[in-house]
Amino acid sequence: MGRSRSIQQGATVRALLFLVLLLAPILSCSPPGGQGQGIGVVVTIPPLAEFVERVGAGQVSVTVMVPPGASPHTYEPTPSQMVAVGQADMYVKVGTPVEFELAWMGNIIEANPAMLVVDSSQGIELIGGEGAEGHEGVDPHIWGSPQNARVMVENICAGLIAIDPGNAALYTDNRDHYLKELAILDGYFHCRLDGFTNRVFMTYHPAFGYLAEEYGLTQLAVEHEGKEPTPQVLQDSIDKAEQYHLHYVFVAPQFASDDSETIASAIGGETAPMDPLPRHYIATMGDIADLLALELE
Repeated sequence: MGRSRSIQQGATVRALLFLVLLLAPILSCSPPGGQGQGIGVVVTIPPLAEFVERVGAGQVSVTVMVPPGASPHTYEPTPSQMVAVGQADMYVKVGTPVEFELAWMGNIIEANPAMLVVDSSQGIELIGGEGAEGHEGVDPHIWGSPQNARVMVENICAGLIAIDPGNAALYTDNRDHYLKELAILDGYFHCRLDGFTNRVFMTYHPAFGYLAEEYGLTQLAVEHEGKEPTPQVLQDSIDKAEQYHLHYVFVAPQFASDDSETIASAIGGETAPMDPLPRHYIATMGDIADLLALELE
């Protein structure tokens, strides 16, 4: 009953918050595509695509290098993606130790030295975590925090203005509207998560460190340093889940593993999907707030 009631309450609150969005001024926009295909922008991961599209409105054509469902730890670009890079006006990188960027940014810049490269992490304070090999101690998943997303959007807007100063007012207006939506998302997280005594959740992949820090939560990750968990690590995860009376093991589609089912079965719980690389950022992050609320209640 408690979990069902929590879902209903979450749906009601979200409906009210998105009603506020509907009453906000309509986004500025211009005819789709502008001249030709518009400004060619390539991004590393799906969340950046939404950020670019919302700021750029009809002026941009976006290519995502690591597509939805793929892992930035192992993905390799296709020939067609490299063609898009060669024709791009701007590349938006995460700018943290994301393995795809560590492995491929040199090739990407070499393919198009003239394009503007925007570091979306500029101005964001990095926290500790498990980065790529040689970058341990830095958590690369900055986009998981709505507050960090705001900074990333600001950086993207500055990049678009640098390329297309004639549409600066359009990009600034679109940016401001999207920042308001991110502020509402932040408020929704607080509405759903504040007040719980239990502040712990378990994920297979450690992708939510910035989210946890922002909202006073503790992330327990099963996977460490990209390695398959050993039997001892699995037992430790089971012990911690029981210690904190957890019900869920949250699983990203990019890192699905039978080990998550093993842990969930051992604690009498279940696995639940929680995508750390959402193509539809605000909508998916709202779902994540609801999932975490189910665990914390």
